[in-house]
Amino acid sequence: MSDAVIDWGRYRAVLFDLDGVITPTASVHERAWSELFAPWDFTPEDYLANVDGKPRYDGVQAFLASRGVELPWGDPDDPPGDDTICAMGNRKNVVFNELLERDGVDPYPGSLRVLDHLDELGIVQAIVSSSKNARSVLDAAGLGGRFEHIVDGVAAATLGLTGKPAPSMFLLGAALVGVGTQDSVVVEDATSGVAAGAAGGFALVLGVDRGGNAEALTAAGAHLVVTDLDETLA
Repeated sequence: MSDAVIDWGRYRAVLFDLDGVITPTASVHERAWSELFAPWDFTPEDYLANVDGKPRYDGVQAFLASRGVELPWGDPDDPPGDDTICAMGNRKNVVFNELLERDGVDPYPGSLRVLDHLDELGIVQAIVSSSKNARSVLDAAGLGGRFEHIVDGVAAATLGLTGKPAPSMFLLGAALVGVGTQDSVVVEDATSGVAAGAAGGFALVLGVDRGGNAEALTAAGAHLVVTDLDETLA
C-alpha cells in the first residue's frame, strides 16, 4: 500500500479548494493573469508566489508590489481597467470568463474518483474557494449540483471574511457542513490554502502538487502531498 493512501473513513467531512484540486482551472487563471500582467513579464513563478489561491484583488496587489508598482485600491465596482487594484482585478475576471466560456473545463479524473469514494462512504463534502467564479466553474465542469455548500469569494466578500491564508473560509465551511475541524480534511493546491488549513487546526491538510511546489506545500503546513488525488485510494 502506498504511503499516500488515506483511510478516508476516519473523517466526517472534506473541504476542497476548487481550482487546481477539482478542476484544472489554475491553468485558465494563469493564462488570464499572464494577459493582465503582460507588461511586467509575468512568469509561472510569479503565479505561484503572488496570486495562486489568494483573493483576486490581493493577488493583483501582491504581484504589483513584487514589481515595485503601487496603485490605489479603488472599489470593487470599478470598471475593468488599469488605474486601480480593483479595476485590474475586474479586468482579469473578464479575461478569465472569456477563456472559460470559449474553452470549457473538465474535472480531474482522479479527483472525481475520490469524490465518488467519499459519496460511497457517506462523507460530506464542500467547496472552499477564493474565486468569485467558483459556481460558474463548477457549472462548466458539469458539477453545478454536486456540492450543497460552497464558500467562495462572493461569500467571503459578503460576510467580510479574511481570505486565505487566514483560516476563516475553511472554518465557515466546516460550520456549514456541521463537522468540527478535528474530524475534517482540507484539500489544497496553493500554499496560501494549505497555510489556511494548518492555521485552522484541521485533522488533515492534504496538498496537491500540480506544479512542482511540493516542498512549498509541505513548508506551508501540509501533512501529506500528492500529485493526484487518486494516489490516496487503495
